[in-house]
Amino acid sequence: MTNSEFRYAHHPEDVKKYTTQELREHFLIPNVFVKDEINLTYTMYDRYIAGGAFPVNKALKLEPIDDLKAENFLDRRELGVINVGGKGKITVDGTVYELLNKEALYIGKGVKEVIFEATEEQPYFYINSAPAHHAYPTKKVTKNEAEIVELGDTKYSNKRTINKLLVNSVVETCQLQMGMTELAPGNVWNTMPAHTHTRRMEVYFYFDLEEGQTISHFMGQPDETRHIFMKNHQAVISPEWSIHSGAGTSNYTFIWGMAGENMDYGDMDGVSPEDLK
Repeated sequence: MTNSEFRYAHHPEDVKKYTTQELREHFLIPNVFVKDEINLTYTMYDRYIAGGAFPVNKALKLEPIDDLKAENFLDRRELGVINVGGKGKITVDGTVYELLNKEALYIGKGVKEVIFEATEEQPYFYINSAPAHHAYPTKKVTKNEAEIVELGDTKYSNKRTINKLLVNSVVETCQLQMGMTELAPGNVWNTMPAHTHTRRMEVYFYFDLEEGQTISHFMGQPDETRHIFMKNHQAVISPEWSIHSGAGTSNYTFIWGMAGENMDYGDMDGVSPEDLK
């Protein structure tokens, strides 16, 4: 029920030589949700894990993957979950948490058992995890409890609402941070102007994309960019040396997850649009 894939980190000079297929093989996570399975990708960028739990006909227990060499998945880790589907429930060491659409749950280090279940609706549980040095309590965060930031302008096609859900101003974590950015109708650009932050890596997960539409995710060093075309419910790994921006053929929502040595959300090295290549 719990499947995992391992990804190595990459030197930016090597990435310059990658073909489109090689870029997709190393950075794209194409199958986040598979019916009645937990699918995870373990990346050597800050030893981050991203994936999804898609319970349909049965409950899914989070099992320790071989790369962790641990008795329990969260023996040395923390976990963040955001539900991008209908109402579902997560049982954490016997305590049940119901998550509605776009609600989040932080689960701290040391938890023994995590079980994902559907209710009368169909949830899609998007998962991120990072190594942890301290045990913080499990906490549910609703959209009303998130820190909200309005950014962008329709003039530049980047008007968006940032919902900071699992960040240190809302919930105590070791290094994991997660949030959700919703683009206003008629707006297509995310994280523009672009930036890098060498103090932490990031994973983007795209959803709420209309059927038949696509997103072009931009990555690479600011003066040597590449792109990956993506579909709804796909994720992409962003190294610390890379920009992470995208433009869709319609508006959409995406979840950003981060880990690293700095938890300051504003710790960014900005890049002017006219300086991108």
